[in-house]
Amino acid sequence: MSLSADRLHPMANAIRFLAMDAVQQANSGHPGMPMGMADVATVLYAKFLRFDPQAPRWPDRDRFVLSAGHGSMLAYALLHLTGYAAPTMADIRNFRQLHSPCAGHPENFELPGVECTTGPLGQGLAMAVGMAIAERHLNGTFGDGLVDHATWVIAGDGCLMEGINHEAIGLAGHLKLGRLNVLWDDNRITIDGDTDLSTSEDIPARYRAAGWHVTQCNGHDFADIERALAEAAADPRPSLVACRTVIGKGAPNKQGGHSVHGSPLGAEEIAAARVALGWTSAPFEVPAEIVADWRSLGARGAEARAAWEQRAASDPQGAEFARRMAGDLPAGYDPAAAFAEWYGKSQKVATRKASELALDVLTPLIPEMVGGSADLTGSNLTKTKATGPLTPDNYAGRYVYWGIREFGMAAAMNGMALHGGVIPYGGTFLVFSDYCRNAIRMSALQHARVVYVLTHDSIGLGEDGPTHQPIEHVMSLRMIPNCEVFRPADVIETAECWQLALANANGPSVLALSRQNLPQLRDSGPNLCAQGAYRLRAASAPRRVVIVATGSEVEIACQTRDALEAQGIGADVISMPSWSRFMAQPASYRDDILPQNVLRVSIEAGTTFGWEAITGLAGLRFGIDRFGASAPAEQLYDYFGLTAAKIAPQIVAALA
Repeated sequence: MSLSADRLHPMANAIRFLAMDAVQQANSGHPGMPMGMADVATVLYAKFLRFDPQAPRWPDRDRFVLSAGHGSMLAYALLHLTGYAAPTMADIRNFRQLHSPCAGHPENFELPGVECTTGPLGQGLAMAVGMAIAERHLNGTFGDGLVDHATWVIAGDGCLMEGINHEAIGLAGHLKLGRLNVLWDDNRITIDGDTDLSTSEDIPARYRAAGWHVTQCNGHDFADIERALAEAAADPRPSLVACRTVIGKGAPNKQGGHSVHGSPLGAEEIAAARVALGWTSAPFEVPAEIVADWRSLGARGAEARAAWEQRAASDPQGAEFARRMAGDLPAGYDPAAAFAEWYGKSQKVATRKASELALDVLTPLIPEMVGGSADLTGSNLTKTKATGPLTPDNYAGRYVYWGIREFGMAAAMNGMALHGGVIPYGGTFLVFSDYCRNAIRMSALQHARVVYVLTHDSIGLGEDGPTHQPIEHVMSLRMIPNCEVFRPADVIETAECWQLALANANGPSVLALSRQNLPQLRDSGPNLCAQGAYRLRAASAPRRVVIVATGSEVEIACQTRDALEAQGIGADVISMPSWSRFMAQPASYRDDILPQNVLRVSIEAGTTFGWEAITGLAGLRFGIDRFGASAPAEQLYDYFGLTAAKIAPQIVAALA
């Protein structure tokens, strides 16, 4: 059924009044964008978007991303009106209230139909680029019968101003992601006022220069909107549609001004809007005939989904596609067997090299792993023989050359993971995790299965100096909830940490890896890193000291322990590759690893901040609480006092 303009207009007004009423009741929120983009969103859902409210996770649905997440009532209104189980009208009445799924910004873990959590401007669009990459990759692997859908984005001026936008659109243009369409809410308003206060750039020209198709429309003319969206859908390039809109459209006295961006309209203005638009229904009520028109769109999607399910059932690759989309690792995947040949050897390699060796084992076994690096492939060592380049000529490739786009890479990997069917991993230097940080935080918030390979993790990188030497980074990443941070000590721990990262389907994992070579400190056995910390060396003399270390400093801890034992002082060495996993262990295990009535010592080539949680206030903490320096690694470790020769005497003195 094709809906005419006279039917679309009241459908759009339903969005407007749900938005203004919910924001008014909450006395908080952003009514202007949902009201301004209601006409565009109505045409998108009525004419183009392929979705089924009865099967929100249908793999070949179109993805819709509200990058301008502050306008969340647009998403909630659309989900409710089209017939998703949630949000209910009661949920919408509770907009922005505790325990309501209608949060201030859309959250993917609250509502089926919300593809990703948005709000930090620009990241929604960048995640959509990742979704479009995943779609093309899976299409290149499984064909049109199983994967052939579009990604649609609504973005505002703020999304296009953010620096991540430059990174994201440059990559999308380079990769020719023609199934990606961005609908720009060109209302020329920001919180501060008109956009000409802060920008005068030619945004369409910028997108054209990045290889995009650009068109425009009157965002309040249904026929013109349909023309522009059809043009975008047909073009083989990614498309930007500049939708010229009036923010707060329908509010007779406030539309077009910045005051409607982020504040309730007020009862008087809402009453005036009801008169101006001929809307006679009470707040939070939508006439049955308008609801019926909206629900008819979901029924259309059900037919498309049923046809896809028939194709998937008869497709020889259907089961494998379903496995990948479910996030299950391959049947028969046995990491212990895969790494069996490592055991019994003694390999002195940097943990970044150990990571490459692990990836050489893992990537042939787990075909959904798609790797990449932000122009540091030869340093991060993230590419393997099994991961050929992903290009416009070969979307089935498994390695993305992200270029110098750390933030864009991290956000796009979130989109890839949330799309499903791939496990993305990407590399850069640990110090440049600052460029990625908000996207890493969003990985954790969204439960996105992303692996960050962050190399050159300490002063051990040497001569590049303090600009490249992480100090606070590992500890700051540990502070992010639901983000697993691993800092392995040798080749064995690196392999174990990779296995744990891949098994972590509910959030991101960070691997902090060394530039310098490290000795192998133990051999085969169960995955001890799974416990977060374990006793690597037990005291021979009566135990008086427990030395806890991570990564490259575990070797130093072992040397310090030997120096103490030579003096008759018993010392354990605890390797702690994962703080979060150790803290999750039963109290009995933690008390055994970190007993009372001994001196606890920590060694980590980074900030000592936070280590009091392990050592107690009476313990000793060896680290670096200033910026590094430019020199060979060995000299730096000596200069900063991170050697057994300098640590052991201080422990002896503390015991005296």
